[in-house]
Amino acid sequence: MGRRWARPLAAAGLVVCAVAGISAPERAEAREVVRFNFNAEPGTIVIRNSERRLYLVKENGIAIRYRVAVGRASEQWEGRTVVNGRHVRPAWSPPAVVRRANPSLPDVIPGGAPNNPMGEGALTLAGGEYAIHGTSASMRRSVGTAASFGCFRMLNEDVVDLMNRVGVGATVVVTR
Repeated sequence: MGRRWARPLAAAGLVVCAVAGISAPERAEAREVVRFNFNAEPGTIVIRNSERRLYLVKENGIAIRYRVAVGRASEQWEGRTVVNGRHVRPAWSPPAVVRRANPSLPDVIPGGAPNNPMGEGALTLAGGEYAIHGTSASMRRSVGTAASFGCFRMLNEDVVDLMNRVGVGATVVVTR
């Protein structure tokens, strides 16, 4: 295909994406395939608070690594749990600890609302009020920092990718 076709095809692609409601992410996706030395079955999610990274264990010492926001120093936790729910654009009700810190929050923020901190999706974790979830546009810059109340916040495009790779019952290991 010659250069003379490049611009018309690119323009046509943008029109198709616009009509379908698809847009490019604001910045490059944070995930990458890396060597990973952790004794876990493929499909296990390993979150390392100290690195602010989430790893999805694959076969043969490989993992997909994502940047995440982890809990503030006083809110970090470690342990082992499982994914007990998969939710697309979930509504969000602030847990008590969040409500104490932000009493003006509404009781429920509808799914898909621009101020919903769960973003495009959430993997809820058994045993508490924690989740691995997307983020609102205003909180994107927090990904890769220690900013949450104990949840693990990802870029929306990355949480969608992760949700497409794991299901309910997946093991989650959280380390310091």
